Amino acid sequence: MPRRARIRVLAVALFTALLGALLPVTGAHAAARTVQGGRLDWGVKSSFQSYITGPIAKGSYSLTGGAATVGASQFRFHSATGTYDGSTGAFTSSFSGGVHFVGHKKSDGTNELDMTLSRPTVRIAGGSGTLYVDVVSKAKGTGAVTSSRQVPFATLSLGGIDMKGDGNAVTLNNLPATLTSQGATSFAGYYTAGTALDPVSLSADVAPKQPKESKESKEAAAKPSASASEKAPEKESGKLQDGAVDWGVRRTFREYVTGDIAQGEWKLGDGAQDGGALFRFPKGEGSYDKKKQTLDGAFTGSVRFTGEHGLDLTLARPTVTVAEGKGTLRADVTSGKKTTKDTALVTFTVKSLAAKDGLVRVEEAPAVLTAAGAAAFGGMYQKGAAMDPVSLAVALDADVALPALPDLGSSGSDQSAGPSPSAVAGKSVAQSGGSGPGGGAVAGIAGAASLLVAGAVVVVVRMRKRGPAGG
Repeated sequence: MPRRARIRVLAVALFTALLGALLPVTGAHAAARTVQGGRLDWGVKSSFQSYITGPIAKGSYSLTGGAATVGASQFRFHSATGTYDGSTGAFTSSFSGGVHFVGHKKSDGTNELDMTLSRPTVRIAGGSGTLYVDVVSKAKGTGAVTSSRQVPFATLSLGGIDMKGDGNAVTLNNLPATLTSQGATSFAGYYTAGTALDPVSLSADVAPKQPKESKESKEAAAKPSASASEKAPEKESGKLQDGAVDWGVRRTFREYVTGDIAQGEWKLGDGAQDGGALFRFPKGEGSYDKKKQTLDGAFTGSVRFTGEHGLDLTLARPTVTVAEGKGTLRADVTSGKKTTKDTALVTFTVKSLAAKDGLVRVEEAPAVLTAAGAAAFGGMYQKGAAMDPVSLAVALDADVALPALPDLGSSGSDQSAGPSPSAVAGKSVAQSGGSGPGGGAVAGIAGAASLLVAGAVVVVVRMRKRGPAGG
């Protein structure tokens, strides 16, 4: 090998070895980790909401796929799924749910304005972010309906947020959003590209780093489960092993509580859970009879609504009874300091109470307010008023899992659901717990690398000055 080539090889080898010794171990960041739950809050554009429900459009909006409202003008999308790479800051997360806007009703019963936005997805890479949505919209003027998946709807300004890190959550507050040209087209021409939209806030849980799986655990996981023939015969009646009732009370009531008038909040207690558009009351106990088509269940948990103008209402320990195709949901009602036990709040119709795979379910049964329920709400709603639907799931076998609750992530579970806290995007927290290489660490590594390069150059120069070697 020529002398100069040997010198270059030696210099490169020395540089590589020393640089490798100084760089931190990055194996923990080698692979992206899974996003496993969380929520995104976005109002689309508050002035658009006002226009839709105002005297010109005379329209409305409805929620789909378990989406909810929060505060006075935000929509909450749930059950985040995606990936996060702490070494690069790359983040992708999709959320469930949608919102359907209609307005300008025509004489034939159709709406000139008809648009659905669903499944918002946030993608961040290289310091820039984009909000994608599925869009079904009717073009302004022509009425042509288009359906597009994952339209790059808005650009998101990260305001200098460092997305790198090693924590188990990604939290971003009030990211400024700007309508893209594709978004403007999907928006049926109501706004032009560059229009400021409502800011986007999100919180997503990230799966912790998993330790290496042992040989024994792999073998245990590989063992086949009991076959259908080996399982015990399905129960047709008897004691409930577990259960939950899901009920959102009434969407407009929740909006009233957290809106500009009541300026309040709700708090969950005794194990109740927040599913965004509903509350889950767990730990069902009671009995079920398939032949008689009856069910009697008692559940735990409470929700307390408080706010201005004397609002202080608690619903606790709900019960559900079903007989002859009619269901009734009751709860202990506390208004101020007065408590009325086992108050019949709503009734609903049940077509069938059939058990399947050890689970009895009632899914989104339309519910109406009772006279006692109207009194519980202080006359805000009249007897017969439509309330949020009731969903029910009870397990007859101990090993049967209940349906999953819409996942709001750890930051959204058992929290007050009042207006989202204000935060400056540039000061938002990209992740909590642990930290990745920051600017100082990167600068230090770069400086060390520069010194190594300089050292390698010195070696080359000195060897050249020695002149030809013998042999």
